[in-house]
Amino acid sequence: MTTEQIESKALLVLPRLRVQNANAISSPMTWGFPAITAFTGLMTALERHLGQSAGIAFYSVGIVCHSFEPQVTHSGYTRSFHLTRNPVLQDGSTAAIVEEGRVHLDITLVFEVELATVLLGEVERAQLAAHIGDVLASMRVAGGSVVPPMPGKFHNPPRPSLVRMPATAEACREEFRRLRRRWLPGFALVSRDDLLQTRLAELQLTLPGATLLDAWLDLSRLNYRAVRRKTVNETGDPVETIEWAADSRPGWIVPMPVGFAALSGLHAPGTVAGARDPNLPFRFVESVYSVGQWVNPLHLTNVTDLLWEPFYEDDLYRCINKYQAPSFPVSQAT
Repeated sequence: MTTEQIESKALLVLPRLRVQNANAISSPMTWGFPAITAFTGLMTALERHLGQSAGIAFYSVGIVCHSFEPQVTHSGYTRSFHLTRNPVLQDGSTAAIVEEGRVHLDITLVFEVELATVLLGEVERAQLAAHIGDVLASMRVAGGSVVPPMPGKFHNPPRPSLVRMPATAEACREEFRRLRRRWLPGFALVSRDDLLQTRLAELQLTLPGATLLDAWLDLSRLNYRAVRRKTVNETGDPVETIEWAADSRPGWIVPMPVGFAALSGLHAPGTVAGARDPNLPFRFVESVYSVGQWVNPLHLTNVTDLLWEPFYEDDLYRCINKYQAPSFPVSQAT
């Protein structure tokens, strides 16, 4: 990458977006935070809304979550979504309810963008960032609506900003370290594909037939195991006790969908009934799963640790994040 290309790169920061009723069912097997593809799709939609005349191109997106409020009812360990009541049909019968999970979010979105010219001044960047913030306010974020901040929550509400990245790698890291402090308190979503391979190797030591699905399910739950402990009682006699202990976890680990894998070839436009766009080729797909981790933004050393980039190869559509875990474990409470 040349110096001119580096100078044209910038970060578009849309801070503290309050989103109501976002989609909490991220895939057929997971629920909680919206899928990462919802935000890469938002990136594409935002670029199309702005048009080429805006002079900005989008490449990747990072997410920092400040607040997560699922719309559920608690009953012990069981949670049920708050569902809307559908209107009755013409014959008076009740219409079928398709379960729709909802969640209220407070998030910061960070986009890696490229400006049409490296001579874009500070005033022009501020105006463009404000315009993009207005455009996003009229769009859907993961199916949810962008609403104004709660009255009195911020003395000076944070505003969208368009920050040009310096020409050198070290200067870029310094700029990123300055920016990440603004995203506290909050947690950034990063990829931990490496944990799947590590856990698979551990499982295969005792279960040679274990698969990646077994490793994924093992990382997706809290595992309690019986541990034998030998102690000495008051009379000095050895006593063996059994205690249940949870497996240690390398941080706030979550199962998540990261894209789609093709189930069929491309069908010609208009040949599949019910397709969203009859003018484009159609393909049946299924979700691709991996493992993510919520980390403190202060543990990110480079902007590439935060960003997710859409990727396509052969029959695989997925999002890539280049986060590298540190040598020491990152805990949730940092």
